Amino acid sequence: MPYYEKKSKWKLYLGAAGALVLAFSLFYTNYLAQKLTEGEKNKMLLWAKAYESISKNTADSETDMTVQLEIVGSNKDIPTILVQQDENKEIIVEGANFGKDKDTSIVYLKEELHDIKRSKISPIVIQTEFYTQLLYYKHSKILRLLTYFPIIQFFLILAFVLLGYIGFSGVRKAEQNQVWVGMAKETAHQLGTPISAIVAWIELLKMQNMDKDQHEIIGELNNDVMRLELIADRFSKIGSAPELSKVNIHQQLVQAVEYMRIRASKNIQFEVVDNNEQDIYVKLNGHLFDWVIENIIRNALDAMGNKGQIVVQILLKEQDVHIDITDTGKGILPQNQKLIFSPGFTTKKRGWGLGLSLAKRIIENYHKGKIFVKKSQLNIGTTISIILPVYK
Repeated sequence: MPYYEKKSKWKLYLGAAGALVLAFSLFYTNYLAQKLTEGEKNKMLLWAKAYESISKNTADSETDMTVQLEIVGSNKDIPTILVQQDENKEIIVEGANFGKDKDTSIVYLKEELHDIKRSKISPIVIQTEFYTQLLYYKHSKILRLLTYFPIIQFFLILAFVLLGYIGFSGVRKAEQNQVWVGMAKETAHQLGTPISAIVAWIELLKMQNMDKDQHEIIGELNNDVMRLELIADRFSKIGSAPELSKVNIHQQLVQAVEYMRIRASKNIQFEVVDNNEQDIYVKLNGHLFDWVIENIIRNALDAMGNKGQIVVQILLKEQDVHIDITDTGKGILPQNQKLIFSPGFTTKKRGWGLGLSLAKRIIENYHKGKIFVKKSQLNIGTTISIILPVYK
C-alpha cells in the first residue's frame, strides 16, 4: 500500500512540475511579446516622424532627407495602412507589407483596416502641413507567431509525453506479463510435489477402517486435491492460448458458490439470484473462472468475519452477462477501490496482494471481460461486478 501512495505522490509532483514549466513558458513568452510590441510601437513612431518630416519638407530641396527616407524604407515586416482624414471620412492612401498584390487592393486593405481597428491598436497621428493622416499597423508575423508559441509548445509537449507514456506502459506491461507467466508456472511446479504427496496420503487413509463421517471428510479432501491439481495444471499453461469452452454460467456459478458454502461458517448465507428466462452461455475456462469467484468470495468472507450474506446475481444486458457479487462486509475505502486489483496492494496484515490482480488478468486477458468495484460503502458492504460477453 505505501508503494501506491508514493506512486500517487510522484504523479502529483510530476504534474505540478509540468504545470510550472508551462507557466514559466507562458510568462516568458508573454514577456518577450510585450517587449516586441513595445519595439514595434517605437519603430512605428519613428517611422511616422520620418514620414511627417518628409511630407513637411517636400518643397525644400536643400534639406537632406536621407535618414528619414532610410527609416521609411526600412520597414519590411510590419504591415501598415496610411489613411488620410477628409471631412470625417477616411481615405486609404497606401498599404505596405501585406503582399505584392494585396498592398494595392483597396477592398483587401479595407478589410484589414477593419480588423486592425478591432484589435485596439491605437493609430499614430501624422500631421502634415495641409492635412492629417493616421498610420494604422498590425503586429509583425514574428510577433503573431510568438503569441501562438505557448499553445504549440503545450501540444508538442503533450504529444511527446503521451507517446512516451504509451511506449513505457507497453514495455512495462510486457515485462509484467512475463513476470506473471513465470510466477504462475513456478507456482504450479512447486505445488506439484505436495499435491502428489497429499494424494498418496489420502489413498493411504482410504485403506484404514473409517466410519461414514470420516469417509465424507476424505471425499471432500479428495475433491480439494483434484481442484488443486486442475488449477496447478491451468497455471502451468498461463501464457499459452487460453482453452475456452461453452459453459452455462448459472450452473458454473452455483457449483463455485456451493464449493465455498461448504467451507464457510454456517452463519454465512449464500444466494444465487438468476431471474433470466433463458439459459445464458459464455465461453470460459471453468477452472480459472471458479478460482476467480472463489477468490472474490474468500475476500468477502474475510471482510464479514463469521456472520453475513453473500449474494451472486446474474443479469443479462444486451450482448453481455453481468455477475454481481455482493457481501455485507466492512466495505472498501473510496481511495482504495481502484487499487485493489493492483499487484501487491492489500489491506490485510498478512497476504501478498496478488489474488485480485490475478483475477483481473484472468477475466480481462483470457476471457475478454471486465472486473471492477461496482459500489462499496463502509460498514455496509461491497459489490464486485464481472462482465463477460455472451456466447451465441
